[in-house]
Amino acid sequence: MKTIFIVDDNTTNLIIAKKALSGSYKTFALTSAEKMFQILDKINPDLILLDIEMPDINGFEALSILRKNKISRKIPVIFLTAKHDPESELRGFEMGAVDFINKPFSMPVLAKRVETHIEIDSLIKKSLRSVRRVHNATINIIANMVENRDKVTGGHIDRTQKHLALLVNEMIRAGIYTDEISKWDLEVLLPSAQLHDVGKIKLSDHVLNKPGELTNDEFDIIKQHCEEGERIIDGIIEKAQEDGFLVHAKRFAGCHHEKWDGTGYPRGLAGEKIPLEARLIAVADVYDALVSERSYKKPYTHEEAVEIIKKESGTHFDPKIVEVFLNVADDFSVNTGFDMDKLMDIYNEI
Repeated sequence: MKTIFIVDDNTTNLIIAKKALSGSYKTFALTSAEKMFQILDKINPDLILLDIEMPDINGFEALSILRKNKISRKIPVIFLTAKHDPESELRGFEMGAVDFINKPFSMPVLAKRVETHIEIDSLIKKSLRSVRRVHNATINIIANMVENRDKVTGGHIDRTQKHLALLVNEMIRAGIYTDEISKWDLEVLLPSAQLHDVGKIKLSDHVLNKPGELTNDEFDIIKQHCEEGERIIDGIIEKAQEDGFLVHAKRFAGCHHEKWDGTGYPRGLAGEKIPLEARLIAVADVYDALVSERSYKKPYTHEEAVEIIKKESGTHFDPKIVEVFLNVADDFSVNTGFDMDKLMDIYNEI
């Protein structure tokens, strides 16, 4: 059952609205915006009916606060108002309200308007989920094309994505870099990690699959995959004219070989000038490379790989991320997937 908040300082309006809606929805009648914000910590409604003229925090002020929070900004808000001036309606729509219902309101009209907006919101969410599935499927196909060319790194892309999820999960739990992480959409970020090596599709098979160690010149060619990856993603962005689901992918691809001390490539970025996404995947990427067999080396043990990453804290890796890695390192050695629903529950608590 969908949940509706009815926020109005007039108890008569609350009683009428609750009577009109309680048969079809779970309703909460709240006499002030302050009480709404208190209960929002525990309950995320599907729709808010919000009176404009209230003491302390009026409807416009309450909507402004709602829109600044990453969870509540997605909740549809309908204003309840006795005002009929175009200026108030325009202001409300510009702030993100989805509709206005004039008071005193008819119970059948109120119920029908709420039903319509609940249906619209459900259709929008369904459409967004469908688009996201297409985006993620496209990313996965491209990533698999890259991995099929690189015969020495089988399974690397999938494992790196799982390791990245472990790191993000622990960072949220530990409260590290949460200001930045709270602005991410993890359902977009994690699949985007699959494209961190997409630039390798531009490299020659001779260099990419050469048995044995690479020469300096060959290694310089391998380094080009970072900038090649950025160019590929830029090309997709240009053709799609939309970069929302690729903004993280470009950072992964272009910066995952940068180092904390500035000695990495391709640009020699240092410290927090390296995007956080790239600093995270650097640990996941290197760990998997260390414990995997290559034509030029045998795999390190899990314990050896952990020790190497620990020693390179502050040189190759962000020290805060290494600290997080050490908390969950044992989980890296277990080849299991990650629970997106559980991760999103933790993320929504930031």
